[in-house]
Amino acid sequence: MSVFSTFFNRYCDRYFQISARGSSFWKEVLAGVTTFGAMAYIMAVNPDILSAAGLDRHDMVMTTIASAVLGSLIMALWANLPIALAPAMSSNVIFAQVVVIRMGVPPAVAFTMVLLGGLAFLTLSLTQWRQKIVRAFPVPVRLGIHFAIGAFIAHIGMVTGGLAIKGNDGLAFGHLTDPAVLLAISGLFLAAFLRWSRVPAAMLIVITVITIVGCFVPHGAGAKVTQLPTHWIDWPHYPTHMLFPYDFKGFFSHFFLVLPVTLYFFLGDFFDATGTMMAVIQRSGLKDKEGQPLLGRDAFAADATASIVGSALGTSTVSAYLESLVGVEEGGKTGLVGVTVALLFALSSLFWPLITSVPAVATAPILILVGLGMLSGLTDLKNLSAREQIIPLLMVLITVMTGDFMISLALGLLLFTFLAITSRRWQDITVMLLTLDGVFVTYLVLSSRMG
Repeated sequence: MSVFSTFFNRYCDRYFQISARGSSFWKEVLAGVTTFGAMAYIMAVNPDILSAAGLDRHDMVMTTIASAVLGSLIMALWANLPIALAPAMSSNVIFAQVVVIRMGVPPAVAFTMVLLGGLAFLTLSLTQWRQKIVRAFPVPVRLGIHFAIGAFIAHIGMVTGGLAIKGNDGLAFGHLTDPAVLLAISGLFLAAFLRWSRVPAAMLIVITVITIVGCFVPHGAGAKVTQLPTHWIDWPHYPTHMLFPYDFKGFFSHFFLVLPVTLYFFLGDFFDATGTMMAVIQRSGLKDKEGQPLLGRDAFAADATASIVGSALGTSTVSAYLESLVGVEEGGKTGLVGVTVALLFALSSLFWPLITSVPAVATAPILILVGLGMLSGLTDLKNLSAREQIIPLLMVLITVMTGDFMISLALGLLLFTFLAITSRRWQDITVMLLTLDGVFVTYLVLSSRMG
């Protein structure tokens, strides 16, 4: 056994370059455990979001876990970086709330959109166009996308948690006489305290605590907030009917209507992955021979491939998780972190009956905090001119007031073009910008005809 252990450790050390990067086997494993604890909440939150689109909750638990396992392994074995992947906490909301619910697009067509967005990302990742697109896309609109989605996610959390209900003038605050509302508020306070106290696995702790307390909190006629299953552990069975759930005929029959959202899936994954992976790698201190952050073509190609695999498994866009930072803080520097995360996600699939019983009240505080966390970047507006600041603020306002993210994106992009023309900033008027304007004008026309 000791001979095997020695061989295994030497193989891991050589493959993942553990010693060369100044780490150790057990330090990498500990970093993986810490990363998993920070992002394990996605097993409950993602199915909760996607089930609103009419997808079976149990199916979504299995596809979420499978995509996190394969996505993390792809990044670990291909790029050898301490970055874990899972369904992104922005694209899943757009997938369910915008594409399926608001636009009325069938899930099969939506999965096709995720696939094509991932293929576009992969193509660019393997070429030299990646940096050109990053520079060419308007910064104010990029910030607006990030902030507007943050507001949208927080909005969904407020509604699913019962903190925001329909009132005479739109939305009103939930009834404080409802024990479930008080439980959601308590969860929000607890999540805020634990997160900013830097407690490891804070979001997972909140979901667990609220789910347990929910077993004793009344909600409705004789029911409780949490309905526990008859058994907590069961052998996982994958929903094979969710494999390759594409509808290309439906996609091309509504091509100009769904094209803008397909572009969003591509651009969202593109910019989120770039920002997230750059932050993680800079924090890890990993550099190449030229002294630049160790973030090359392999990392972007791995992220793009994970999105393609995720769509084939039946889930929304899979991308790098910023929670990987907590593993880096523990000393993680190699892909062994991702392998550990993948193994723990796979082990968690045995507890799928318990995961499916997590109530919306328990996941709502997580959605609110994730959304607020994205809005915290509003301080970046100080780097924009007063004219440019209007664009992301307008996008946030439209999203909060109407819940229509695509309209906010279209108007934000068109406003940028209008201000650039009227200010005679001809260097901002690029072929890519005009092409995107044309796509979104077409989208506005078609969506208005649909009512």
